[in-house]
Amino acid sequence: MDERARRPASSGNLDAPASPEERRSRLIAIALMSGALACFSCLDATAKWLAGQGVDPLQTVWARYTVSVVLVSFFVNHWTSPGVLRTSRPVLQVARSILLMASTILNFIALQYLQLAETISILFATPFLVALLAGPILGEWAGPRRMIAIGVGFLGVLVVTRPGFGGMHPAAFLSVAGAICYALYGISTRLLAATDSSRTTMVYSGLAGVALMTPILPFVWQMPDEPLIWFLLCAVGFYGGFGHWLLILAHARAPAPILAPFIYSQLLWMLLLGYFVFGDWPDPWTLVGASIVIASGLYLLYRERLRRTG
Repeated sequence: MDERARRPASSGNLDAPASPEERRSRLIAIALMSGALACFSCLDATAKWLAGQGVDPLQTVWARYTVSVVLVSFFVNHWTSPGVLRTSRPVLQVARSILLMASTILNFIALQYLQLAETISILFATPFLVALLAGPILGEWAGPRRMIAIGVGFLGVLVVTRPGFGGMHPAAFLSVAGAICYALYGISTRLLAATDSSRTTMVYSGLAGVALMTPILPFVWQMPDEPLIWFLLCAVGFYGGFGHWLLILAHARAPAPILAPFIYSQLLWMLLLGYFVFGDWPDPWTLVGASIVIASGLYLLYRERLRRTG
């Protein structure tokens, strides 16, 4: 059954009183969303730890996609989801998959040099980039208030990266490039949502990642000499696949505007993992910049909610 069919009926107005069934469904969705964000945080932490052990980030990216495809194929395949590979826009599916893979590669390389909290603070700029790019690509132009929120959000990113002030490693620009790729990936996902199911899009994301990374693997492969390395290479694929599955389940049970603000709770996961796994704690500038980005992002979500209900 399509995941959209399981979503409880809603009045369409997010400010209207929710029924007990809707409230229960939304609480479950928020819990699923939190689980997905925890998985994504563990994915980044594991990739950073593997890089510290000398594992090439491209090898980790290959493992992330390959293991995820194997896991997903048990639940989404030709028998459980007939026609799952049928797409109305194959070129856009491939382009979207390349953008996601590029964002993953850039993020994994940056994690070798940056703290977890620093990379996620930069990635939080994605909603601002989406709002800017949605105008020329989707025809959804931002109004004056949203443009101000976008400007303030980018100011927060500048506080985090501090270009020209020697405050952060140059790898921060890789994170910025990854955020741009991720924003374009998000827009292409919205375009595909009109024609392809989320299962089809999820399968193509994994298959394209494996197809593109496998030819590169012989040039970067290093045989792990410890069972723990093998285990963690499998873990990155599990975290990625399971996290995306939880994300789909969450959005099947609650509207996106309800779930979107909880994305910023990922900073808490990154702070905890960074401190307990790597002994890292971000400097005050990173925390200030992250706070600016989060506040601007929440205001942007608030304006979007007003636009939709208005």
